[in-house]
Amino acid sequence: MIRQFAAAIAFLTRVPMLSRMAFGAKDIGRSARWFPLVGLLIGGCLVAALQLFTMVFPALLTAFLIAAMDALLTGALHLDGLADTADGFGGGRSREDVLRIMRDHAIGSYGAVALVLVIAVKATALAAMIDRHQAAPWLALMPMLGRWSLVLLSATQPYARRSDKEGAPPGGSVTDFVGRVELIVASATALPITFALVGWRGLAAALLVIAVSGIWGWYCRRRIGGITGDTLGASVEISETLVLLFGLSGL
Repeated sequence: MIRQFAAAIAFLTRVPMLSRMAFGAKDIGRSARWFPLVGLLIGGCLVAALQLFTMVFPALLTAFLIAAMDALLTGALHLDGLADTADGFGGGRSREDVLRIMRDHAIGSYGAVALVLVIAVKATALAAMIDRHQAAPWLALMPMLGRWSLVLLSATQPYARRSDKEGAPPGGSVTDFVGRVELIVASATALPITFALVGWRGLAAALLVIAVSGIWGWYCRRRIGGITGDTLGASVEISETLVLLFGLSGL
């Protein structure tokens, strides 16, 4: 368990690990069961930053500073995936084109627009929630449900890259090692904590994440035959944005 949790932290954050353990695809895949818990830890850091920043700065600036801190904690891992996915799906016509474009580290116009829109929407939604004094529980919930979406997709969708030419990892992809056990443990972690934080509205937000993840998985499978690391990163950003919007809506 300790090794799996350390692998999850090493994979999802830029927190320096004291251990010298090396983690392979199997280690990361098995650690997916703890992804929501790592997301909750990230959320806890963001809530602590919220309490500090709101003592000094106005709501909108606080929201953008929290977005910057989130990017620092995660190495902008999921934002990078969002940008690559937007470029690939926006600029590629065939499956091969999409996969090729997503492997290019340069950010194109689709990726740039996607980044600006997502960061702007998340920051303005969070600023509005700060003004209403309801940001803290949703800020804690947001990264947890976002990482849960990773497990939902990894456990239910095939990996799209099928050959070395397409960028398939030589030892197998991380998603090859995410199965029913990982999904059950991740869900058993995420859902009770979600209910504890915001009650039935939290479970409604979780249902929204399930629905959106299902639609996104179906679309990725239709376009490129499955998921990739980039489309998983995009799923995190999409899920986090929708969780904040749902919390702000008061539904």
